[in-house]
Amino acid sequence: MVLFQCHAPHHSMAILSPFNSKPLCASLPNPSFTAHHHPYPLTTTTHLNNNKPLSLSTVPRKLLCKPPQGKYIRDDYLVKKLSAEEIQELVKGERKVPLIIDFYATWCGPCILMAQELEMLAVEYENKAVFVKVDTDDEYEFSRDMQVRGLPTVFFISPDPNKDAIRTEGLIPIQMMRDIIDKDM
Repeated sequence: MVLFQCHAPHHSMAILSPFNSKPLCASLPNPSFTAHHHPYPLTTTTHLNNNKPLSLSTVPRKLLCKPPQGKYIRDDYLVKKLSAEEIQELVKGERKVPLIIDFYATWCGPCILMAQELEMLAVEYENKAVFVKVDTDDEYEFSRDMQVRGLPTVFFISPDPNKDAIRTEGLIPIQMMRDIIDKDM
């Protein structure tokens, strides 16, 4: 197969069949061809009327059904993103419920999965725990001071000052987080 590139004003391509010398798509005005031998054409462009390329984004989409509206779907997230200063004030302050701090990054795949689990837990433990998150890219020094080396890292801090905080690193099952909150806090 011979691939020809046109140096015409709108830069279209024509592909010649190996069996005849006529282009398969001959909608090129006044072409001046330069032959390039290539075993496979890398791109193809389909033209509609007015010589505009057809793109999948120009085809209107139809929704087959309306997405379901769940009981707990809201416009904003329940687990709020806080700054380092806000987290430190929250840790120092008086609390009657456990504090769960999620250290995450927006580019981290496991962090996204963990965020979904934490949102479910925030609904489940509505007034029995406080869930917050810290973006490690925005709060680099704070994350370093907290010795966050792997993502996601979650701290479970008990309201009892005599209990040590529990730290997990990496994606953990939602049931394990429930067990930590219910039994160890």
